[in-house]
Amino acid sequence: MSEGVAFDPRQVRLTKLNHLRARGVDPYRPTKFAVDHFSREIVEDYERLAGQRISAAGRIMAIRTHGRAAFVDLYDSQGRIQCHLTEDRLGVDFRILDDLDLGDVLGVRGEVFKTRRGEVTIQVDAMEVLAKSLRDLPDKRHGLRDVDLRYRQRYLDLLVNPEVRETFRLRSDTIEYLRRFFHARDFIEVETPVLLTLAGGTEARPFVTHHNALDLSLSLRIAMELHLKRLIVGGFDKVYEIGRVFRNEGVSTRHNPEFTMLELYQAYTDFEGIMHLVEAMLSGVVGALKHQLTLTYQGQRIDFTPPYARVDLVERLRQKTGVSWAEIKTAGDAKALARRLGIAVDASSPRAQVMDKVVAVTVEPDLVQPTFLWHHPVDISPLAKRDPDHPDLTERFELFVAGREIANAFSELNDPLDQRERFEEQHRQRLAGNLEAHPFDEDFLIALEHGMPPTGGLGVGIDRLVMLLTDSSSIRDVVLFPTMRPLD
Repeated sequence: MSEGVAFDPRQVRLTKLNHLRARGVDPYRPTKFAVDHFSREIVEDYERLAGQRISAAGRIMAIRTHGRAAFVDLYDSQGRIQCHLTEDRLGVDFRILDDLDLGDVLGVRGEVFKTRRGEVTIQVDAMEVLAKSLRDLPDKRHGLRDVDLRYRQRYLDLLVNPEVRETFRLRSDTIEYLRRFFHARDFIEVETPVLLTLAGGTEARPFVTHHNALDLSLSLRIAMELHLKRLIVGGFDKVYEIGRVFRNEGVSTRHNPEFTMLELYQAYTDFEGIMHLVEAMLSGVVGALKHQLTLTYQGQRIDFTPPYARVDLVERLRQKTGVSWAEIKTAGDAKALARRLGIAVDASSPRAQVMDKVVAVTVEPDLVQPTFLWHHPVDISPLAKRDPDHPDLTERFELFVAGREIANAFSELNDPLDQRERFEEQHRQRLAGNLEAHPFDEDFLIALEHGMPPTGGLGVGIDRLVMLLTDSSSIRDVVLFPTMRPLD
């Protein structure tokens, strides 16, 4: 190559593509290839398949040529299989290897045998180029280590980092297990709207969009709660939904603007019943996927054997700060407490929001083993039923594992008059500038006034659950395509 001329690997591959087409081989022409066996099956079932002619396909990840013979490693969705190619068997087609690169997709047919070194291999007697890769793949030996690039080009991450594929297989297995778990308990899976005129069910800022035909502002849902409760009013006793929710908030190792939630509602039970359901669900999914009830997360051993510990939020806060929740009367009181504890809060935040942050900093990090943090005050639980013995508190719990909230649940507020008062208080907070306060939802109040039976509800963050199961430190590691700021 002339001095000063930059080497262009894509151009080299384009030249090879033209060579293939000149030979009459168009890598993009095949519309299908009949694969009858995959790599893992070929290796594990060698005794049955030895001597049989099979077909397999995959991406070329290694080529080792030896004169008129070559070994090619193909990687499919299950792993790796070695292929042996010879000019004697392939004739002129053997020369196609000259124009193949790592990353190309190849289909092969041939007999299964073992090499002298004992490696299960396909003796190829026919092959077909199924796609030409025009760009170099990351180095297979070193993998793809640039974290930002891994998230932006997840397909490359999946191609060269097998452990990443396993993470997402386990994510799929987790959701499949949950569906079977709830089906066995007579829950029905439903779908509720993603586009709403009012986004409620929790305190969060929604994404807002516009429907042109109706000239209507709509929001992406921030929770599924209020529509699922309408179904309880409508006569369903047990419903659940697994789906995406959207919150217009910051991005961190624990937060992505769109994430996956499981929400369920069960009539004629309360938060105690939901606690037992959560214990059965979590111990079940950990046992099924990890084959034991313990796992290690970020160096901490976590035991999911029920029953789980219970911690009273108000009492634990008093132990940690020396201050009772009831003593904090105003937003100023809350901010003064936060300053004393060295906790940064927004100057415009209302009292409840500041106190929630104080709890997050002082109480939650110590909840390593599965723990129900319960007895939340009413002012941070606008949809939960009051504790009859402590009217300022609610029958609500959050489940924490490794200092992270995994689930949120309560005995659902079914008193429409109490609910109206709480919506009015939330509305006053919105007018005062708290854009995360719950919107006033008259339609939901009308549904509630038709009568909703005593009901227990639960929300589980699927992404955070998968983080635990895969020992992942960031939510981006368990979301296939996390939200990223554009490079330009």
